[in-house]
Amino acid sequence: MITALLLFWLFVVGIQLIYILFVYTKTAFYRQPDRNYAVLSYNSADYYSDSDDQQGVTVIVCARNELANLQELLPLLNNQDYPTYEVLVMDDRSTDGTYAYLENDISDLTKVRYIRIDKEHQHVTPKKYALTIAIKKARYPTVLLTDADCRPASLNWLTQMTEPLIFGSKDIAIGFSPYEYYPGLLNLLIRSETLFTAIQYFSLALSGRPYMGVGRNMAYRTDLFFANKGFYTHMNVVGGDDDLFINEVATSSNTFVCLEPDTFVWSKPKTTWADWRQQKRRHLNVGKYYKMGNKVRLGLLTGSHVLSWAVALVVGLVVLLHALHWYSFSSDEWLLLLGSTGFFVLRKLAFWAVVGRISHRLAHTVHWSFIPFMDLLIAVYYGLAGLKTLFNRRKKSIYWR
Repeated sequence: MITALLLFWLFVVGIQLIYILFVYTKTAFYRQPDRNYAVLSYNSADYYSDSDDQQGVTVIVCARNELANLQELLPLLNNQDYPTYEVLVMDDRSTDGTYAYLENDISDLTKVRYIRIDKEHQHVTPKKYALTIAIKKARYPTVLLTDADCRPASLNWLTQMTEPLIFGSKDIAIGFSPYEYYPGLLNLLIRSETLFTAIQYFSLALSGRPYMGVGRNMAYRTDLFFANKGFYTHMNVVGGDDDLFINEVATSSNTFVCLEPDTFVWSKPKTTWADWRQQKRRHLNVGKYYKMGNKVRLGLLTGSHVLSWAVALVVGLVVLLHALHWYSFSSDEWLLLLGSTGFFVLRKLAFWAVVGRISHRLAHTVHWSFIPFMDLLIAVYYGLAGLKTLFNRRKKSIYWR
């Protein structure tokens, strides 16, 4: 019995090491390619014509009851260092004064315009409807998406995120959106899960298997959206306006990964467990619609992570029971026990080193000293989330904001 358990432990830890050493390291040691198409000075009239709409960008912000956030965000977007762009705000049935603010108080924000949505449509979820209308009404052929509770890290955000699409040959650019730091376990969990999710989608994209992006920081061409019928295949699924769409259309050749600090977009995290659980329910609701290959890869990744720790706990209990009852292991069992334990320690050290390096380059999302605890925290989180998804079959109302 103990031999089979230890061999299984070696197997799942081995899967983890493969991911850590051959997939995660794609992000840890990734060098952003030289952008030969990059503009030396975007204010140079010799290089760039303001009338060239093909190089213009539409920044889309979908908002519902986000007045305070819009009052902070829109001036930041209006001042981006890029010659030809617009900011299109989709006001989805807000009741907090957003419409009055957009109608009366943004005359000095020359890049900003808005569209008001007055009713919900049964055939499509509200955010996907808002995004579809926004993309149809966009003045420019490239759209850059963010949320009202986000803040670009720099005035070069728009430039850096859209360069690969406008001056390169890419159709999609996926970026990083870290959460602000607050004290407490909830915030640490949010930042840990955000970092680990980013490691997955960046590393798999760099391995030629892109499968998602985050709607808080993502750009793509409008012709790609319409050529693939937008959100048609999942328009009734709450969520997925970012990851399900990218899951359908992203390829190894059309997707660009943006890891420069100027491309980051900072987000405000949930501050209560109830709000965070609601957000996670939306995200977990869409994973089952991924392509089969993506589900297999992610299942192996998260499953081996959880099982590495779960089996470690079981092995520890077995060793403790043997000690308490004066049972002895055979020499072969002792050798296998020491080998598998050493393998697990190697995996933990590799995780600490590689994920620590990634966290450092991704805005120091989780301090390096917390990475070992994050390792366990993520295993517990995914384990509980998996059990909840497996046993909780009740349908509940889920809202996009």
